[in-house]
Amino acid sequence: MFFNPGQSTLTSHMSRRSLLQSLSGGFGSVALANILAQPLLAGTAGNAPKTHFEGKAKRVVFLFLNGGPSHVDTFDFKPMLQKYNGKPMPTENPKTERKTGNLLGSPFAFRKRGQSGIEVSDLFSQFGAEIDDACVIRSMHTDRPFHDAGFFLMSTGHNLAGRPSMGSWITYGLGVENQNLPGYVVLCPGLPTVGPQLWGSSFLPGAYQGTHIINKNEVDPEKLIPNLRNVQLSNSSQRRQVDLLGKMNESFTRRAGSHPELDSAISTMETAFRMQSEAMDAFDIRKESEETRGRYGDSDFGRGCLLARRLVERGVRMVQVFFGPGQPWDNHDDIMDHQKLCSQADPAIASLIKDLRTSGLLKDTLVIIGGEFGRTPAAEVSGLVKVQNGRDHNSLGFSTVLVGGGVRGGTVYGSTDDFGYRAVENPVHVHDLHATILHLLGFDHTRLTYRYSGRDFRLTDVSGVVVKDIVT
Repeated sequence: MFFNPGQSTLTSHMSRRSLLQSLSGGFGSVALANILAQPLLAGTAGNAPKTHFEGKAKRVVFLFLNGGPSHVDTFDFKPMLQKYNGKPMPTENPKTERKTGNLLGSPFAFRKRGQSGIEVSDLFSQFGAEIDDACVIRSMHTDRPFHDAGFFLMSTGHNLAGRPSMGSWITYGLGVENQNLPGYVVLCPGLPTVGPQLWGSSFLPGAYQGTHIINKNEVDPEKLIPNLRNVQLSNSSQRRQVDLLGKMNESFTRRAGSHPELDSAISTMETAFRMQSEAMDAFDIRKESEETRGRYGDSDFGRGCLLARRLVERGVRMVQVFFGPGQPWDNHDDIMDHQKLCSQADPAIASLIKDLRTSGLLKDTLVIIGGEFGRTPAAEVSGLVKVQNGRDHNSLGFSTVLVGGGVRGGTVYGSTDDFGYRAVENPVHVHDLHATILHLLGFDHTRLTYRYSGRDFRLTDVSGVVVKDIVT
């Protein structure tokens, strides 16, 4: 079964779905093969419901520092931790995943930044200069101190696999602003822990799943998205094929009624066809000045942040930038490894915030910065580490930073205890964070639902309270 572009007729033995699958070969990197090979449920990206009320934000950039950055070394200064450095915790002994010893004061200096005077570590000195646009939530907590569960909960609202990603919920609710680009793009130079399930659409229609771009040490869009262009067919030939599919779809619908899964597949094919021209421009950071590229930094994360800016400028609803494959912020052995990581993260984040502010997009673009959990205030001393100058996982208290998109800038919300171990004032669960994100986008999180297997599902499951104090 094949379609020969040199012929004017379609081979009679070819099924409609086989045709769709055969045409997906030129678009492998945008996940068309997966989309077209599985049945899609109701709805297409172009038929989105309206928001429940006018939202402050129209798009989201999620800078995922995967692995669990240490809050007590970045955004949550603890003088008592410095005072008791090298001593046992005078109160509760931390119950952690691995064996921990005495308290470990941060080796990094904190300073008051901006007019707001929020204390930020020297690790984020450049981003600290932009802190007046940010809200630092210092009382985050999650359910389990394990990477898989933390990744799933932060990305999908559930500790286990099988739920739609936050990006899928957002594009399901908002729809696609630019029909020539995916509504949800994921940038990671490889795969983070768990992998594609973190941006999958699960039981939501396949049109809402994230498009993963492997941005590993590459600036040429032809190599970044190697299979986007069809080298065998001209644009006019492809246009004729897509038009033929549309006519076949109309004929089929007249005879058998509407089939949403087919409509969604055709819509996806149309998007992929249009992407061939616009995506090459959107992903080409060589069009930025040398000064701009230098500000973001010559790293995968730096280029990812620059790409994120270019994508939201062109109407992509959500861009999720993973720091790297695996879990690079998982510094059990030596917290000094945060220095190298922050040398890449700090200038990239600061440049993204500055550029969004300059262009006027920051006011309606929500930027989220953080990981799946934090790290312990005590040093890890398990037999699995060699240096014993690192920190174990901490799910009981950590920090997440929100910037722009209707967030009250220059503020701190909540706190952990004197040592940064547990959230004690205004605790914010991940469900609360998700409810607040959806609220900023114009949604009542209890009403943004999708009926599947006899139940109305939502991103926040059966929990979640909007943190109204951080919303303007």
